[in-house]
Amino acid sequence: MIGLVDGNNFYVSCERIFDPTLEGKPVAVLSNNDGCVISRSAEFKALGIPMGTPFFQLKPLMADRGLILKSSNYALYGDISRRVIAILRDFTPDVEQYSIDEAFIRVELPAGADYFEFGRKIRRTLLKQIGIPCGIGFAATRTLAKIANHIGKKEPDGVFVMPEDPHPVLDQLPVSEVWGIGHRLAPKLERLGIRTAWQLSCRDVSAMQKKFSVSLGRTILELRGISCIEGNPAEEPSRSISCSRSFGYPVVDFDELCESIAAYTAGAAEKLRRERLLAAGVNVYFQMYPEYGPVRREGGMSCGTIVFPEPTDDTGKMMTAVKPELRKMFIAGRRYKKSGVVFFGLESSLDRQQDLFSASQQGEASELYRVVDLLNAKFGRGTIFLMGEGIRKPWRMRRELLSPGYTTNWGELLNVK
Repeated sequence: MIGLVDGNNFYVSCERIFDPTLEGKPVAVLSNNDGCVISRSAEFKALGIPMGTPFFQLKPLMADRGLILKSSNYALYGDISRRVIAILRDFTPDVEQYSIDEAFIRVELPAGADYFEFGRKIRRTLLKQIGIPCGIGFAATRTLAKIANHIGKKEPDGVFVMPEDPHPVLDQLPVSEVWGIGHRLAPKLERLGIRTAWQLSCRDVSAMQKKFSVSLGRTILELRGISCIEGNPAEEPSRSISCSRSFGYPVVDFDELCESIAAYTAGAAEKLRRERLLAAGVNVYFQMYPEYGPVRREGGMSCGTIVFPEPTDDTGKMMTAVKPELRKMFIAGRRYKKSGVVFFGLESSLDRQQDLFSASQQGEASELYRVVDLLNAKFGRGTIFLMGEGIRKPWRMRRELLSPGYTTNWGELLNVK
């Protein structure tokens, strides 16, 4: 049996763990640079404010309607997500994290065991030990588990087990709400008379694959209870690693762009070391705003590709290779909205054949940065950093309503009086 565990209003729930005064109030979390709403509490939804509403529209309403808005604290949310996954692994070793707030679990209980009660136990444990409410759905396939989870979130116990014959459930579900049926595909299916998940499950697989895609054929089989969508094995390494952010204001200074690239390179290199990978090179990019006067210019990207002398996870060596190329990418007079790095050519640092004639000290450098990673993990991100990343970092994305890093920064631990 496959289960899907999904945190309810996850970002908001993370904020409420450490601030009980937010319970029962309309709370929302904003996107990067405090742009728009990306997570809403039930009370916030009840006010009829849709997802994606811009902050500037809500700011005048905060006092009158009692709205509470928070900047996105991704470090905190990621840490809470990690704790949720750790608890799920206490219940079953087969856990696949699908997103920051969702995970598939594979469970095989003894004959006669109650999956509903098992789900309730998981839910109680997560609520007691972490404070995250969640919905849990069990079914024979991932697609059906998604549907079961959607139903479970609306149940008093938060758990739903798909019956052996899912016909009554699928007959009530609009085809647009099936996992994998996008907003473009749903109208095409409806024009063929396919309006419910059950009607889709009854269609001929071969014919639908020819008309649409192999993915749709798999979805049909999954709705019939035939499992054919599998996740990537946990041990499969990443094929690319990236890090990027939008700036808090239009950046025009070259030195600030260099600082941002140094910071993102350091962050992505930390991910490389965590997965025991080396990168052969990196794509670097700056994203520009459009200009409307005095000379009209389209927005766009300025990109560069840098191949390292040898595959590495050494942040210092990466910046030595990257920094000379940045000046070539910089266009004076343009306003930049975002920058980022994407590492490519990843290979395992454990299996790599060393060059006999290389003067590289890759091993020593890797160990040095692993110590840096450990210190930053223990005392808070940014405790040790390259001077090239800058100290003030004025270009960082705007987060004026940011909550403390309760579990990710020693200086911001919750004080109990």
